[in-house]
Amino acid sequence: MAFVFLGVLILLLRWAFRRGVSVVAAPPRQGSTDDYGLLVPIATPPTYVEGEIMRRQLEDAGIRATLAQTLDGPRVMVWPGDESRARARLAGR
Repeated sequence: MAFVFLGVLILLLRWAFRRGVSVVAAPPRQGSTDDYGLLVPIATPPTYVEGEIMRRQLEDAGIRATLAQTLDGPRVMVWPGDESRARARLAGR
């Protein structure tokens, strides 16, 4: 019985202390606005919190939006087909 317990303990410790995959997510990598594929930046909020408010306004209007932390600061991004609707929504029209 002691050997079984010792074997389980060894396997558990090997799993817990192995190198490589971390259970903690790495912080997201910042990039330029060109690193986001087809997404188009439509707003440059001064803070991340204000950007999240803008993104939620667009989501409430049925427009898919993403808030990305770029090297130049936060950017609210949408798909090209939604660009004009999103700009109009954020402008208050």
